[in-house]
Amino acid sequence: MALRRALHFVFKVGDRTKTATFYRDVLGMKILRHEEFEEGCKATCNGPYDGKWSKTMVGFGPEDDHFVAELTYNYGVGEYQLCNDFLGLTLQSSQAVSNAKRLGWPLTEVGEALYLTRAPGGYPFYLVDKEQPHSDPVQKVCLGVSDLQRSTHYWTTLLGMKVVEKNEEKKTVLLGFADTHCKLELRDNGGTVDHGTAFGRIAFSCPREQLPDLEALMKKENQKILTPLVSLDTPGKTTVEVVILADPDGHEICFVGDEAFRQLSKVDPEGNKLLDKAMAEDKSDEWFAKHNRQKAAA
Repeated sequence: MALRRALHFVFKVGDRTKTATFYRDVLGMKILRHEEFEEGCKATCNGPYDGKWSKTMVGFGPEDDHFVAELTYNYGVGEYQLCNDFLGLTLQSSQAVSNAKRLGWPLTEVGEALYLTRAPGGYPFYLVDKEQPHSDPVQKVCLGVSDLQRSTHYWTTLLGMKVVEKNEEKKTVLLGFADTHCKLELRDNGGTVDHGTAFGRIAFSCPREQLPDLEALMKKENQKILTPLVSLDTPGKTTVEVVILADPDGHEICFVGDEAFRQLSKVDPEGNKLLDKAMAEDKSDEWFAKHNRQKAAA
């Protein structure tokens, strides 16, 4: 399982411009690549939507050795309902804290050298006010679960993650595939997990040869498979193969073949320009305003 690694978390965004400001100017991340699609993804990467959408990968460095955010934007959808499934992404960067203060981005001190801020759409981000490390500043992603013991069993026994730390008082378990990778924290919600419409997806890679075995294991254990092994095309780029699973609380999990993904995920030097161009050409806000209508709220 040491060959498996955490890749990214998928966020649905309703306001691409404000979201770009948050990731670029507040957090200090870079646009790694930007892709536009004319129709919905076969593996529902953009959610249950059939129309035009875009994907923007943002992070502190290349996807080969950094955990990044995948921002999916569905043209015509301006808002998503966030519930209690995604509980936060934690990163270490005193620069991000100073950026937020300088730009007047709301910050709440929630612990010693720890601040809570929110991305557009309400997604919580925790900023550790310490010097940004040379390695990946992203430390962990936290997801809410309804039964910590059951979820820990799923993520360790079936998916092969190892327990890094348990905190009985906070009712959390910290998991990882490797010490140097971004960790997954599971926190007991004390009740049902509601995914709303903003529900995301966490992605991992594994050697391509493991994908059929992973799917077979889930079938054998009567676990949920949202999308059986399928090939996904990106115009002008490498085709990748994925299996999409759901854990006992319905958290979506993508496993992608590592070899092809490393080709697909190479940093595109034009990524920043492509995003800015797409935002400039997106007249949907103006159209809705002109017709005195609002974008759909999912």
